[in-house]
Amino acid sequence: MANDKLDLKLLATRTRDIYERNAVRFDAERSKRLNEKPWLDRFAALLPAGAAILDAGCGAGDPIAAYFTGKGFRVTGIDQARAMIALARARYPDGEWLLADMRDLELDRRFDGIIGWNSFFHLTQDEQRTTLARMAAHLKPGGALMLTVGPDSGEVAGHVGVDDVYHSSLSPRQYQDILEKFQLRIVDFVKEDPDCALQTVLLAQKHAANDQ
Repeated sequence: MANDKLDLKLLATRTRDIYERNAVRFDAERSKRLNEKPWLDRFAALLPAGAAILDAGCGAGDPIAAYFTGKGFRVTGIDQARAMIALARARYPDGEWLLADMRDLELDRRFDGIIGWNSFFHLTQDEQRTTLARMAAHLKPGGALMLTVGPDSGEVAGHVGVDDVYHSSLSPRQYQDILEKFQLRIVDFVKEDPDCALQTVLLAQKHAANDQ
């Protein structure tokens, strides 16, 4: 699936610039039909009422953050693209939108849930390993983590607007082994879910305090 004509390592360094350049177009073309709703609801079912959620790679805040806010959750959105955060702030001025890179995640609080939907897979494999450690550290005991990844280990090029954009994934076993080190167990891992636009979804939960 990888395109041999592309330098994927170089492409991996350009993700922020690609989203800066394509923010308005990406937001306009991003489906708001919530095909991912069954997964969002599974994630939400693992959280307490009024839970604090970190949306890592929140984009313009719609539809993921908006859906959870509508359910009464407290959402903090972070994105490394200034243009995306500007759209989110303009659309939902009462929300908490932070210009931040999930690879450098260092907030002074922990969350009941962390989601990286159509964002985490833009990190290189090494970046994913270190970012999983940061995400685990920001999760409360019993907290939920949901990510879209790839079906197996590899690197490919996707598209945002007319630009190529980097994607990568570890293998399901690699995710399992890493998450176990940080006291998370995989609740479900579905490859190319036909009911969710062929997204590959990883849902995990951190052990409760009395289980650690």
